[in-house]
Amino acid sequence: MTDTRTIKVDVLARVEGEGSLYLKVEGDEVKEARLKIFEPPRFFEAFLRGRDFHEAPDITARICGICPVAYQMSACHAMEQIFGVDIDQTIRELRRLLYCGEWIESHVLHVYMLHAPDFMGYQSAIEMAADHASIVERGLRLKKAGNQLMTLLGGREVHPINVKVGGFYKAPSKADVKTLLEELKWARDAAEETVRWVAQFDMPTFEKDYAFVALHHPDEYPLNEGRLISNRGLDIPIDDFFEHFEESHVAHSNALHASHKEYGAYFVGPIARYALNYQQLSAYTRAVAADIGFDRVCRNPFESIVIRSLETLYACDEAIRIMEQYEEPLSPCAPLDVKAGVGFGCTEAPRGICLHRYEVDEEGAIVDARIVPPTSQNQKSIEDDLMQFASAHIELSDDDLTWQCEQAIRNYDPCISCATHFLKLDVERLPAPKEDEDATE
Repeated sequence: MTDTRTIKVDVLARVEGEGSLYLKVEGDEVKEARLKIFEPPRFFEAFLRGRDFHEAPDITARICGICPVAYQMSACHAMEQIFGVDIDQTIRELRRLLYCGEWIESHVLHVYMLHAPDFMGYQSAIEMAADHASIVERGLRLKKAGNQLMTLLGGREVHPINVKVGGFYKAPSKADVKTLLEELKWARDAAEETVRWVAQFDMPTFEKDYAFVALHHPDEYPLNEGRLISNRGLDIPIDDFFEHFEESHVAHSNALHASHKEYGAYFVGPIARYALNYQQLSAYTRAVAADIGFDRVCRNPFESIVIRSLETLYACDEAIRIMEQYEEPLSPCAPLDVKAGVGFGCTEAPRGICLHRYEVDEEGAIVDARIVPPTSQNQKSIEDDLMQFASAHIELSDDDLTWQCEQAIRNYDPCISCATHFLKLDVERLPAPKEDEDATE
């Protein structure tokens, strides 16, 4: 008699936020896979209503302590679209520099502290550090370089306070920018070492024909601007997002699930960006990618650690380019002509597109707000991955299957409040349905 296996992980680990995993297996078939987000909703969209437009960047930054810049930039772009603001090229470059800082600190945190232990066979980065101290030290210094950029542009490394609609409250001096240049050059070398290190990991075999969605800009790797494109033929302005995508509530999650109206689950984040924007990477980054055999579209989410490392290298290279050319702007902020309207902003958070839509009245008060974070867009893809991956590895023990399914979730670096290997696992074994019952069904 074949058993039914029910695998429950009450608290996921090595991810940001609180969530759990539920798998139900009957014989050799996975019947159900749920990524359960039980962290309570925080109602940011609701309490933005009635607030002044200039509060949106600072309020939305509190949504995430790891990628606050994504929320700030998306909010700023949406408001600037409403007001018809023309951003000076220097301010635009400074925004890219700030975003580079966020990509570096976020990607490095994930690569070294959250994901690499899976491939190295450790329960945590602390355990890994006991045997590989120099590697962990490199990661900590590399992350610090990203934090220093955040502080330089944002005023502090967590929840920056120097960002405003129209630009910045204060622009850095040329001298202050130059003081970080040598450290960023070290970081670029360290990022290349990171790429070559993770490229040697033994990756589980797993590929799917994903629907990739990302911003695309013809002249640069996307951070702040672009059209939304996919490998399924999508090519739209960000204003048309809700004509093609929809959000729905599922019973097991406090986070909304997003899907494309035509093809359902889709994938945002580093693998999607890389697949759709490879030619926009810097020549240096493309050369390293080619050297490790990664000048290709990647469809194995377990290899996302390599893509994140390549994006870290790009962010360091792009930061150096901006810093070497930097000249102080005449004004750190563009003038605003407040008026009523609706505006969209969409930028590339480390984990994927972060879309904001705001409606403001003639006084600049927010009438309505909608925010679509990256992880909610990936949840359906994560659950689909769990179904397929668990089905292909059903012969594993409960402990091994749990470990690898958790890693499949960590491939997405979910920013939902998820964590690492300190998990409770319950396995309930029940008789499989009888054949005549199956026939009746």
